[in-house]
Amino acid sequence: MPFNLFMRKNYFLSILLIISLIISITYFYGCSVNQAKIDNSLKKYFDSTKVDGCFSMVNNQTGAVTVYNMKLDTQRFLPASTFKIVNSLIGLETGRITDEKMMIKWDGIKRWNEEWNKDLTMTEAFKVSSVPYYQEVARRIGRDTMKQWIDTLHYGNMNISGAIDSFWLNNTLKISPDEQLGLVKKIYFDKLPFSKRAQQIVRDVMLRENNTLYKLSYKTGWGYDEIQNAIGWVVGWIEENRHVYFFVTLIKSPDKNIDMQELRMKITKSILNQYGFFKGEM
Repeated sequence: MPFNLFMRKNYFLSILLIISLIISITYFYGCSVNQAKIDNSLKKYFDSTKVDGCFSMVNNQTGAVTVYNMKLDTQRFLPASTFKIVNSLIGLETGRITDEKMMIKWDGIKRWNEEWNKDLTMTEAFKVSSVPYYQEVARRIGRDTMKQWIDTLHYGNMNISGAIDSFWLNNTLKISPDEQLGLVKKIYFDKLPFSKRAQQIVRDVMLRENNTLYKLSYKTGWGYDEIQNAIGWVVGWIEENRHVYFFVTLIKSPDKNIDMQELRMKITKSILNQYGFFKGEM
């Protein structure tokens, strides 16, 4: 083959490789927000409770993306306890969590949430969002292994500097709602670089409501940004009639007394209700 023809062929192959890589990264880590439908009717749910926030959803059947407040949807925030999704996956994959029944003994330190002050299995710790349980998991995983997995996932800004047991709580690690949406879509379809077993276990513990009309799976999170705004998350999916819809709610408020535990679910369920969910008709 003539040298020039060889060089030209390699050039075009390189271009095709780069294009494929860009497409795959976009699919893996986010959901085409540039083609999203903007739904400002959702503003009332945030305004009525005097908070800022955003909501995004992907209809897996059609690929349609709906977003309220694009600016916040593409901005990164601390993941808080939504990081338990990834912490669980890494723990299971590395054997630091043997299975969903693995118990970690209570360290005897009394904390504000009474549900944390006892021996807990992984399933129990995930449901009550036990910070101490998952801090111990992170310590057992270790910095080098944790960093390797965070980099492999391209999770948010991939910054886990500082203490190994608090980087997801102290604004070191950050991720956007759009990136969270891409993550939960991947875990649902076993497309993350973990075993199917690990992904199935995490899907199982994320299932919170299961009846004849729908299945609702999610993980919540609650923390504070650098200027002490409360940040609340609900990250997950809802299934009706064998159709799945992925969603992320983010709430931001300067109110130190906000009841984030109640408010984040109230807003999320109000939006899902507006879209016609919970009736088994979607």
